[in-house]
Amino acid sequence: MDSGTLFNVTTIAYFAAMVLFFAYIASKSNTVAFVATLTAFVGFLINTAALGMRWYESYQILGQDGRAPLTNLYESVVFFAWTIVLIYLLIDLKYKQRAVGAFVMPFALFSMLGAQMWLNAGIDPLVPALQSNWLTYHVITCFLGYAAFAVACGVSIMYLLKIGKEEKYQGDEPMAGILGLFPSCRVLDDMNYRAIMIGFPLLTLGIVTGAAWANYAWGTYWSWDPKETWSLIVWFLYAAFIHARFTRGWAGRRTAWLSIFGFAATIFCYMGVNLVLSGLHSYGGG
Repeated sequence: MDSGTLFNVTTIAYFAAMVLFFAYIASKSNTVAFVATLTAFVGFLINTAALGMRWYESYQILGQDGRAPLTNLYESVVFFAWTIVLIYLLIDLKYKQRAVGAFVMPFALFSMLGAQMWLNAGIDPLVPALQSNWLTYHVITCFLGYAAFAVACGVSIMYLLKIGKEEKYQGDEPMAGILGLFPSCRVLDDMNYRAIMIGFPLLTLGIVTGAAWANYAWGTYWSWDPKETWSLIVWFLYAAFIHARFTRGWAGRRTAWLSIFGFAATIFCYMGVNLVLSGLHSYGGG
């Protein structure tokens, strides 16, 4: 069994987990919620095995030039799916709010589908700029940060869906219907904040390791390449979130919208810059 087959099975598992999470919201069955979480975990394990297999295959194809599966757009997208599920499962250990999975697993699923359907899965030799251990440090820290922002975006969408209903609800009993299975707005707001507090230091570390890598590859720490510029924009957006939270007491709708807008900027920094703009990171579009 090769890595491509394992990635296909991962995609199926993430799809099944997403459907099960939606089924939990519809059925309110704790058994369905448990099976959904278990399916997501199994998919994560298969995704891990697929990444390990691809790493092994790179040595089979490239010999001593084999490398970690993090060097082209295909590999980064499937790794992004892996990090999203990792961060989600870790946060689920603390909050155990299974409805959140319905709003996070689609990010992992669409990442896998996009990689499988549209990106080149070939294992090619590294260009000279990528032949550095800084690549591994940079990609891992950046994508763990991106994954935390994806989770924050998912819970922010849930918050905005629920807050209007919660403000109008006057009953003493728990809220009925689908929204009743959502965590309270207070919990969702806290999850948004905590996810960003995980992602922001990781993004910062990713920018720092990227600067070190740039100095190794191109002889300069910063060159205002489109990728570097957009990563700085994303950093400022989340820095503004944290600043507003601590100094202005921002919470609720404003921070939810800022989280969603920040993740949209993150996706453009990751995909849009690689596919639309040219620069030193153009090889990332391959």
